[in-house]
Formats: sequence, C-alpha cells, structure tokens
Amino acid sequence: MNTVKDLLQSGKTAIGASASVGTDVGFLADSGYDFLLFDTQHSPVEIKELRPQLQAMRGKNAIPIVRVGENRADQICYALDIGAKGIIVPMVNTKAEAADMVQWCKYPFAGVRSSAGMRGEWGKFENYREYMDAVNEQLLVIPMIETVEALDNLDEILSVPGIDILLIGPSDLSINLDVTLDYPNPKYQAALDKIAAACANAGVVPGMYFIPPDMEPSHFMAKGFRFFTLPWNGWATEGVQNGLAGVRG
Repeated sequence: MNTVKDLLQSGKTAIGASASVGTDVGFLADSGYDFLLFDTQHSPVEIKELRPQLQAMRGKNAIPIVRVGENRADQICYALDIGAKGIIVPMVNTKAEAADMVQWCKYPFAGVRSSAGMRGEWGKFENYREYMDAVNEQLLVIPMIETVEALDNLDEILSVPGIDILLIGPSDLSINLDVTLDYPNPKYQAALDKIAAACANAGVVPGMYFIPPDMEPSHFMAKGFRFFTLPWNGWATEGVQNGLAGVRG
C-alpha cells in the first residue's frame, strides 16, 4: 500500500523528485523514483489544484507526498483527501506541534482526522474500520526540522508516536544556525549528526528535503539519512541526448 514505508522499514533508502502542476507525473512516477514530492508551501499552487496530478499516479510505482504550507488540520485534510500517501509539515519546533500533526494525519482513535470515504489507492478492505486502521499504519508522517528551537526539542519531538521521518529543511536550518547556505560548515554538519543520532535512537528515519549543491547523496547516506529528493531534468536530458546519438551515429 505504501512502497516507501516498506523500503524504509527494510533499511533501504527512498529517493524522490519534486513535481507540481504541469509535471508529466505519468512518466515521472514510473521512471524509477520512489516518490514524487508536491510542495504547496513555497509555491503558488493550492493543495486542491493537485488532485489531477495525484490521481494520475494511481497504479504507478512512485507514491505522492505533499508538503502543506503550515501545520493546520484543514491543510493536512485537503492533502490527504486528494490522495497523498505522505504529509510533510514545515517548521515543527515543539513536541506539541508534532503531536498536533500526527493527530490531524490519522483517523480515530490514533488521531482526529475527519472521514471522507474510502480511497482506492490504499487497496480493498472488508469494512471501513479495516480501511482506517490500514491508512493509519501506512501513511507517512514527516515533520520538518528547520530551527534551533527544533534542535533543542529534538528528543521531545521524536518521542511523539506516529512519526516516520524527520526531514531537514537544508536552507532554513543553515540560516537559523547562522551559517547561511554554508552546508559543509562544521556547525551545520554537527547539527546533522545530532539529528541522525537522535533519529537512530528513536527508530525514526532522518531525511533531507534536497541534497545541497556540490554535495553528494553518499555523504548524507553515510550519516544515516535515507530519504531525499534528487533533480530529474539533467538525467532526462542526458537520456534524450544518448537516444538521439544512437540514432544519428
């Protein structure tokens, strides 16, 4: 039901790409990525506008994950109702904020999510209770760590049941650590190590929203990070060029 959750639980790494309105998700969702990430925080796109994109991903290999604009029950509900299999919430700084997020993501009695009927992308079920329990188990809950306050509250945030991935916002974290976009800076790298260690102790997967420029995924994977996005445009262009070169000789 959720291939990314299965990957992570087996100790593997999940790699995704960014997508939005206008993206050919039919192609991209079967290109080899594990998930497509739709951002509605730093984007002019409203959550409900993404319904056709998420519907086009049904039956595809990659799952849809939506970043909402802020930690609000209505935004989370909108994203889930259009078919998101993972929810990212930015700027989660406290245990209370993390607990609210989990509550809004999950149906009773693990949470308080409002019911909008069964969604077919989760499979077939004998009854509605079975469906709700399966969604509660399979949905990816992904709070973002982007501030010094969040770092100070790291263990408390991770103590909230139901969190699957703790996702770093690379740019905002560097800004709030006063090493703006200086990703190799020892202070920044020490923060990553702290997050990775705390996640390991809590049984939560650490992730990077993106891999910073001029850095390799292997650097972060060596620290224990197992969830991130990579750009696809360059690879697609290279593939077209290789195909044309094969024809033209």
